[in-house]
Amino acid sequence: MTLYSRVRPLAFKLPAETAHGLGKRTLRAAQSTRPTRAAMSMAYQYDHPALEVDLFDTTFPNPVGVAAGFDKNAEVTHALEALGFGFVEIGTVTPYSQDGNDRPRLFRLREDEAMVNRMGFNGQGMEAVKARLESDGTPGFPLGVNIGKMNVSTEREAIEDYRRVFERLSPFADYVVVNVSCPNTPDEFDEASPEHLREIFETIDAENDLGVPILVKIGPDEPEESILDLVDIVQEFDVDGIIATNTSTAREGLASAKREEWGGLSGKPVEDRSTAVIRTIASHTDGDLPIIGVGGVDSAASAYRKIRAGASLVQLYTGFVYQGPSTAKRINRGLVRLLERDGFTSIEEAVGAELE
Repeated sequence: MTLYSRVRPLAFKLPAETAHGLGKRTLRAAQSTRPTRAAMSMAYQYDHPALEVDLFDTTFPNPVGVAAGFDKNAEVTHALEALGFGFVEIGTVTPYSQDGNDRPRLFRLREDEAMVNRMGFNGQGMEAVKARLESDGTPGFPLGVNIGKMNVSTEREAIEDYRRVFERLSPFADYVVVNVSCPNTPDEFDEASPEHLREIFETIDAENDLGVPILVKIGPDEPEESILDLVDIVQEFDVDGIIATNTSTAREGLASAKREEWGGLSGKPVEDRSTAVIRTIASHTDGDLPIIGVGGVDSAASAYRKIRAGASLVQLYTGFVYQGPSTAKRINRGLVRLLERDGFTSIEEAVGAELE
């Protein structure tokens, strides 16, 4: 029995957002000194050359990253690196601080190994995140920055929101994600319309003197035709990649009493749908558009299914909450075994293998 398996029942007695805050404070304390970071690295990192992925003009030490939402304000990036993850995506970061939706807004669905969140882009804003990245320093693994708009912004103001956050934080980023698919923010206009996307990408491109890779995050709930239309738009603007997928509003087949809470569903119940979206995109683009797969990743097998479907990297959040600090190490070890079983010498060889 692991330490986390003993601690988790106590943590799960707390409200989900309270426990999340406590966990982050613990990680921030743990990353505050070099000896504690070194001890975490010794315990939790697992390195293997087969796990390295070269993408977006950088090298990811392994394909298992932490999804946006876990470390919104870049408070524990160094701790996550020490825990053996291959990258982290901070955010969603907005231009200014905002409170998000009212509490409670984060719920565990234990029977379903899932969570529902309706956080609503709560965060400290771009200046606080910039100051923290300057004071703490960027981590030693790739850093993604997920950017969004203020909840009160109009369609025109949203364009300026994206521009401001990109201008402020892109110098720290190995890639930047435009988040236009969150189900937990006010739906005053169609954020994923071709016209709106065109204006976002044109505005950001004009600011992108450093050539930072730009990705867009899409949702899982649209029909295949709509997803492919969005992919065609993304390719038209030479966007560098897609994150598939965001959380879901679907609730079919859930057992938990909290399944009726509104918000975005994450975890095990969305695994198959998100993997299907990855497969659809990879097939449609002949594997030429890099994909980061997210949704229900909690094991080597679930990560490997997304990789074989066409994802070059994977991310998790809910799986980390349920599985604890050894999650990345366990998944990466398992991935090496799966690669060896199938005769692959690297993750990159396995990407899209089931499509061939």
